[in-house]
Amino acid sequence: MWDQRYSEPGYAYGTDANEFLKQHYAAIPAGGRVLCLAEGQGRNAVFLAQHGYDVTAVDASSIGLQCARTLAAQRGVEIATVVADLADFPLEPRAWHGIVSIFCHLPPPARIRLHAQIAQALVPGGVMILEAYTPAQLRLKSGGPPLAEMMMTAQTLRDELAGLDFVQLRELEREVVEGKYHTGRGAVVQLLGSRR
Repeated sequence: MWDQRYSEPGYAYGTDANEFLKQHYAAIPAGGRVLCLAEGQGRNAVFLAQHGYDVTAVDASSIGLQCARTLAAQRGVEIATVVADLADFPLEPRAWHGIVSIFCHLPPPARIRLHAQIAQALVPGGVMILEAYTPAQLRLKSGGPPLAEMMMTAQTLRDELAGLDFVQLRELEREVVEGKYHTGRGAVVQLLGSRR
């Protein structure tokens, strides 16, 4: 599915970084190593590289990551890319100053396994920035997966990311304008957390 979507003309989710990330990226220690999960065509990774971070983008789609490298080259920055299935992607302990998860929707077993590694993968003081759709998104139909179980709530994240201190964790509706597949009113959960 993802290779097919990323083979379409243009960038499926646009080339501008996610709004929540743009508002909070500076919470990540300057110049630090940042891991972008399910990064697709690279819009968030490239934005972070433009702001001086050492960025690794991971995604299951090699085509998406080729687009990411192209976007990085067009903007005069470099990013590392890793083709991997997040369902069994190991996160190295104390390796990252920031972990970014923007609309990374996985089946619950894979999500729980991934989230269980997040706190230990961050250096002390490292930051996680996450935005995802909540189950309320199903009635809005402006993007996201078709299954409520693949979406997240604030309580889900509080439980699954218990090793983090939550600077911000909230559910809200906002206008999402991120390419042709995420456009319109969206029901989202936003998280800014740090490792103790």
